[in-house]
Amino acid sequence: MDKDTITNDVEKEIPFEEAMAELETIVSKLERDNLDLDASIALFQKGVDLTASCAKMLEKAEGKIVKLIKDADGKTAEENFDA
Repeated sequence: MDKDTITNDVEKEIPFEEAMAELETIVSKLERDNLDLDASIALFQKGVDLTASCAKMLEKAEGKIVKLIKDADGKTAEENFDA
């Protein structure tokens, strides 16, 4: 899997930005549409899965930033990423 992609419910890899856009669409549908309970639960679960995948990608990116700071400075000391 590419560093900036996740796997959605149909095993298709999508970039982080597309996952965030899909999350926005899900939230909009849940807020606006009159969905039945099963459809709402399915959308909610998909949103939870996308959120977890995006969080993992962000954690991975944070780790890379720490390494880049360390490598760019040429120091062996680790600098924490402060969001």
